[in-house]
Amino acid sequence: MTLGAPSSGVCLNLSSGPVYRTPSVTIHPAALFSILDHYLRRTDTQQRVIGTLLGTRGEGDDAVSVRGAFAVLHSETSEQVAVDMDYHRAMFDLSQRVNPKESIVGWYSTGSNLNTYSALIQNFYSQETAPYPAIHIALNTGTEAGEEAGVKAYISSPVGVFPKPENAVFVPIPVTLRVNDAERSGLHLLENAPTSPVGELAQLESTLKDVLDMLDRVLAYAQEAAAGKPADAALGRYLMDALGAGTEELGKGGFTSSLQDTLMMSYLANLVRAQAEVSARLALVTAP
Repeated sequence: MTLGAPSSGVCLNLSSGPVYRTPSVTIHPAALFSILDHYLRRTDTQQRVIGTLLGTRGEGDDAVSVRGAFAVLHSETSEQVAVDMDYHRAMFDLSQRVNPKESIVGWYSTGSNLNTYSALIQNFYSQETAPYPAIHIALNTGTEAGEEAGVKAYISSPVGVFPKPENAVFVPIPVTLRVNDAERSGLHLLENAPTSPVGELAQLESTLKDVLDMLDRVLAYAQEAAAGKPADAALGRYLMDALGAGTEELGKGGFTSSLQDTLMMSYLANLVRAQAEVSARLALVTAP
């Protein structure tokens, strides 16, 4: 669906309108990875890609948490911009079946260019997020010469005595990256990913070394606390909840039993795979 043609009329907004508190935006790594994946899959003729941002709003509706995103088909020419709104709504309906608590909070684009077409797209998403302002995330990939990679967030404000959808000013708002505990381990693996392929045993060895290092840190902290050094009571209770239940199991050989079960499952999976390959080869040999 075509959003419209560009307009050059820009003047001062003298009309009154709704006043919003400036929202603060937190964005999760999953949303950034979705945007980057969309950018990598773009066609050669696309200068930028756009998509819908999904997330939640906090208390007071001035704290927005962007948790996910999905791509939206669009095309831009020198005369108009077209956005597949039906595809956008179909994708949102599908996402609601998986995460019904997440709603549309805005849209994203790659690059740092904000033009009249951006204002038209912003106007469309403002209708989707009403009565709240639509958040625009601009992700600069840093692939263009002279541009630095980064993430910026904006909201829009209409300009003109009689504001038009294509006439708007983008106001920067603060944006921060928030990483959950479950996401932190995955980011750590990506950050320290080797350049050459690593086997499963080598990866397991590296993970076990990291676990041993963390246990050594916890043990040193507990010994210092037992020796009379001031310690955090809340941290102690957390360590008791996390490790207390597993201490008895370790004494009973629970860790060894669990490791044996894991190795047995891996062995059975490899055995089934080998049998499937042998059956496929025999079927080819005995085929008429």
